[in-house]
Amino acid sequence: MGTISVFESLTLDGVVQGVGRPDEDTRGGFEHGGWGEGFADEVIGRFVGSRMAGTGALLFGRRTYEDLLDHWTSVPDPNPFTEALVGRRKYVVSRDAATELAHPNSTLVSGDVAEAVNRIKRDVEGTITVLGSGELVRSLHAAGLVDEYVLSIHPIVLGSGTRLFGAGARTDLVLEESVTSTTGVVIACYRTK
Repeated sequence: MGTISVFESLTLDGVVQGVGRPDEDTRGGFEHGGWGEGFADEVIGRFVGSRMAGTGALLFGRRTYEDLLDHWTSVPDPNPFTEALVGRRKYVVSRDAATELAHPNSTLVSGDVAEAVNRIKRDVEGTITVLGSGELVRSLHAAGLVDEYVLSIHPIVLGSGTRLFGAGARTDLVLEESVTSTTGVVIACYRTK
């Protein structure tokens, strides 16, 4: 049986929107896109590489899938992500059952998300990593389906933007591991109780 591991980059005030590029996600008039630039270092690279090596499959919301795969498949080689993203088994959650998936090894998930993800957890051995996909993460969290959170907490406060968690029930977590980058990013791995 697989486990769900959520891998998110967020600000100190919990914003997950638009980490990579200025035009990545401007919903709601968000003007701080690209806030994650300048924080990458060797510590983060090693950590992400080691975690991705243990991933059995990837789980995305449709927007993140399209943005991430379209971006990394257009970046010239060599880069550390294209092969891992394209080659891995991918499950893509969409409200539209007619969504066409443009990249290989991709399976559409629609309908009852909690039921579908439970099936995926039964069918996939190892870690099923959710990259980004804030709306999907909130749904999985509410359904009690997340086994682990790997949070890259950046030393920046934006004051606006979509946050990882909204209103909801209390969830207790156990810190399993933490690493601090040379740029002040704290990577904290939490297991759900």
